[in-house]
Amino acid sequence: MVAVMPGCESWSFTTDATGTGRIGALVLHGFTGTPASVRNLAEAIARAGYDVEMPRLPGHGTTVEDMLTTDWQAWSGEVAQAHHQLAARVDGTVVVAQSMGATLALWLALRGSGIVGLVCINPLTRLRDAETMAMIEDLLEDGIAIVPGEGSDIADPDSSDVAYAGTPLLPLRSLMYDGVASIEERYHELTMPLRLFTSRQDHVVDPTDSEFLASAYGGSVQHTWLERSYHVATRDYEREFLIDETLAFIAGVGAQP
Repeated sequence: MVAVMPGCESWSFTTDATGTGRIGALVLHGFTGTPASVRNLAEAIARAGYDVEMPRLPGHGTTVEDMLTTDWQAWSGEVAQAHHQLAARVDGTVVVAQSMGATLALWLALRGSGIVGLVCINPLTRLRDAETMAMIEDLLEDGIAIVPGEGSDIADPDSSDVAYAGTPLLPLRSLMYDGVASIEERYHELTMPLRLFTSRQDHVVDPTDSEFLASAYGGSVQHTWLERSYHVATRDYEREFLIDETLAFIAGVGAQP
């Protein structure tokens, strides 16, 4: 067992509330990131009176080498299990997710699993171009397992995050082919409300991924551009705005008949 870095642990919260119509939130972090990147959001949702599950995806929050043996199946399995635990104690769930976490949220919603709303922050929604995918294959053929990554893409110099500095290529290939490619033509099937946030400047995921999702989505979309934050928007200048807007969205979904 590889030790989990402090602050990167999974987290679960159960309220004392009872009755019908209860909403819970599943909160998901991104590729090479950790629960630390979304913990402030998860805790704010809990303080507002909602049940929360925030899993640590396999291979994350330990070492980048630990991530080499993980793939889309491992991450999606962890997400499905966390959602199962949450759904057992609430009547409906909202998934709040960033980057690859949003990819997993869309995958989960396509399974018809009782999700009543989605909050996607800088989501990865499209397979990368052929040149990029060919480069990944070439590097793997050359025996290169890890390449330098963006780390924590945050504009605010006074904020920080916990993320790997390297990008493991086999897991990245699995994310693209097993994850993104399997759902990117199916977003029109989703009809639950979508709250979408996109950073104008994102050095990890192209902002056009959000535009693609918004144009293809089958339900209502409320899309906001973030003007001051980079990719890890939950830890950046507009983090309080994200919390407020997410809470408002969850409350609105919970108020619907």
